[in-house]
Amino acid sequence: MSLEIVGEPLFEIRPVAWSAPDPAEVDALLIGSANVFRHGGPQLDKFRGTPVHAVGRTTAELAESAGFTVERTGSSGLQSLLQTGGGTSPGIRRYLRLSGAERVPLEVPTGVVIAERIVYDAAPIAIPPEFERMLRAGGIVLLHSAAAARHFAGECDRLGIPKSALRLAALGPRITEMLEGEWGDIRHAEAPNDAALLALAKDMCQDR
Repeated sequence: MSLEIVGEPLFEIRPVAWSAPDPAEVDALLIGSANVFRHGGPQLDKFRGTPVHAVGRTTAELAESAGFTVERTGSSGLQSLLQTGGGTSPGIRRYLRLSGAERVPLEVPTGVVIAERIVYDAAPIAIPPEFERMLRAGGIVLLHSAAAARHFAGECDRLGIPKSALRLAALGPRITEMLEGEWGDIRHAEAPNDAALLALAKDMCQDR
């Protein structure tokens, strides 16, 4: 898309010890992040015969590469996947949701039961000097989560980075709700996926 993009981590992902329930009591795994398969550890092996309902394509691809069978792949968040999957799929009534410590709350459809286990955590890290210098020069910042938005805004306050020089493109409206202050611009993508977020970023570049 002819966009010049620099990636910068705001968190260090760390595994969390967890205890798996009886696989016989789980009809499907509900997975909202590829980090589950990166950091879930040996407990995941107990569920290799359990179908995966993945939030998106990246998560589904990593699940398959880890030896799991993906039954459903969503495109607009776990809640939508749950409504169209758990509410109507025959035999799928008992989910095991594997997630990070910070996760989006879900409305559980009638007749569906969700057990939850936290398998990883995201520890915030400080913005390094080189990235700080880039931010002071201004630009468009893409944010993928509410936690990232909170931490990024806090780091800008801590370092005294002028918010007015930064334009923010968020993956969804829940993220923009976390952003306060005199930013240059705040917008969210039309759909919660990278293609829509990049399209928004390109539009914001052209608006410049």
